[in-house]
Amino acid sequence: MIFKTADLCDLHGDELKVALPIFNDYGGKKAFFGSIATVKAYEDNSLVRKALEESGEGRVLVVDGDQSLRCALLGDMLAKLGLENGWSGVIISGCIRDVDVISKINFGVKALNTNPRKSLKKGAGDRDLAVNIAGIEFNVGEYVYADTDGVVVSKKKLDIS
Repeated sequence: MIFKTADLCDLHGDELKVALPIFNDYGGKKAFFGSIATVKAYEDNSLVRKALEESGEGRVLVVDGDQSLRCALLGDMLAKLGLENGWSGVIISGCIRDVDVISKINFGVKALNTNPRKSLKKGAGDRDLAVNIAGIEFNVGEYVYADTDGVVVSKKKLDIS
């Protein structure tokens, strides 16, 4: 299914929340969408891994890393894991690493930037709660649509056929 976030904004206007343009595109899949699942974790990707180990069922994992640029919350192994488990993609308010490999994986990845340092692994953080990043609130069960123009969120699934 092909969609453009610009067209969704034209069609649905005020029904959509539009994220501030702070994310860069890193995944091999540039347009992706799905129901939102969330993780809030500062410099610890344990819960990101745990989420991506589960069946994604086409969902998008939105990660509030508190905009930390000090380490990566996702690398090539977790991107591959997400793809294998049926996730549509991830949006990370933080960094990723292994960009050259991730760019060849058919998986949506948006993040603030890159950092080669791996994160902590202490199991710290929370899952499945509302997160505020890029100027909007992402709620579990809402739908996120992302492409090279940006990120929009809808309370209901949109017809993109």
